[in-house]
Amino acid sequence: MRNISDLIEQYLKHMLDDSAGGAVEIQRNDLADKFSCVPSQINYVISTRFTLEKGYMVESKRGGGGYIRIQRVDLPALNSIQLHFEQTIGDCVDQSAAEGIIYQLEEARLVTRREANLLRAAVHRETIALKLPQRDEIRARLLKSMLISLLVK
Repeated sequence: MRNISDLIEQYLKHMLDDSAGGAVEIQRNDLADKFSCVPSQINYVISTRFTLEKGYMVESKRGGGGYIRIQRVDLPALNSIQLHFEQTIGDCVDQSAAEGIIYQLEEARLVTRREANLLRAAVHRETIALKLPQRDEIRARLLKSMLISLLVK
């Protein structure tokens, strides 16, 4: 059985898919009531599963009429993907950011689940058994090289 965080995530993603502009505004308390959970559970899901690295921009307004706005951030066109990776990944990237980029590509269906799993395995800290900062530098080079090979036709 799926946990409450998975259900909330899928619900929000479904709302995003159905939205015209790729953005939704939600009331945290209303969503917590819908899922019979505490509002902090909603915060947890949004802060861990709707990050910029995973392709989402989150904005919140506190107060009586407050809301949380989640917007999907689209990847650039494939013809500029190499420049995008150069800017996004840079000369070094930590494991969390690398996994976020891979997640975003998988969500956008630019890589298959199998390809995403291979990418994750290749950039994992246990695979690149070096000390920092060399590990993050090698991870960045590997990730950029593999993504360009996969995505640039």
